[in-house]
Amino acid sequence: MARIPSDDQAVKSPPKDIAGVKGRKPRAALRRPAETQTDSQADAPANLKAAAPPRRPGRPSGAARGPDQRNRLLDAALVLFARQGIVDTTLGEIAREAGFTPAMMHYYFKTRDQLLDVLIDERFAPLRAGLGVPFQENPDDPVAAITQLTRRLVQVATDHPWFPSLWVREVISDGGLLRQRMHERFGDAHQKASLSAIARWQKEGRLNAGLEPALVFVTLLGLTILPLATSKLWCNDPVRRNIGGEQIARHAVALLVQGIGPKKAG
Repeated sequence: MARIPSDDQAVKSPPKDIAGVKGRKPRAALRRPAETQTDSQADAPANLKAAAPPRRPGRPSGAARGPDQRNRLLDAALVLFARQGIVDTTLGEIAREAGFTPAMMHYYFKTRDQLLDVLIDERFAPLRAGLGVPFQENPDDPVAAITQLTRRLVQVATDHPWFPSLWVREVISDGGLLRQRMHERFGDAHQKASLSAIARWQKEGRLNAGLEPALVFVTLLGLTILPLATSKLWCNDPVRRNIGGEQIARHAVALLVQGIGPKKAG
C-alpha cells in the first residue's frame, strides 16, 4: 500500500508544476529569444528578424549602403542647384529632396564643396568630354563639327532636364560658382584648343573669316541652351508651346550653316 506523506512533508515539498507562485516567472519565459527560435527563424535573413539591432542614424547598412542612395543624392543636388542656385542650397535641403535624413547626407558628403567636386568629376566631366568629340571626329570639316556639337548640346539637355537651367545660372552667368570650380579643376586648355581649331579653319578657308572665334561657342549656347532653359515658360504660349529639342536643334544648325539668307539651290 502506498505511503501517505506526512503533513510536514506536504508543507516542505510544494508541487513542482506550480508556475504562478508570486514573484516567480515560468522558466520558459526566462529563456532568451534565440533559444526559442525555430530552425526556420534562425535561418531567416537578418533583415527579416524581428529582433534585429537598431541601425545607427545616418550610417546605411546592408543593402542600403551602395551607389543607389549616393546617386539619388547627386540627382537631388542637381535639381536643386538648377532650381535655386548652388549658394542658396544646403545639404539638408538636398537630403530632404532625395527622401533621406541629413545624417545620411553627411555620411556620403561632409561639405557642399565635396559634393560639388564629386558632381564635377562624375557628372560634368563626362558631359564635357562628350561635347569635344565632334571636333575630334571632324578635324577638317568645321561645318560637320559645329553641326554635330549643336545637336549633341540639345541631346544632353534633353537627357538631363537640369542641364539648361543649371548652365544658365551657374556657368554663363556672372559669378557662377560652377564655372569657377570647373575652371579650377580643368583650366582653359580645352577652350584654347577649340579656339585654335576655329582660327585654323578660317585660315584654310573652311570657315567664315568674319567670325569671331571667341564668340562661336557663346553663340552656339545662345541658340540651344537658352531656348531650352526658357522652354518651360512656353506652356501657355500657343505659338511656341510645341517647340522642342528637335526643332531647336534644326533651327540652330540652319542659322549657323546657312545664315539668315535664303537657302541656295543645289
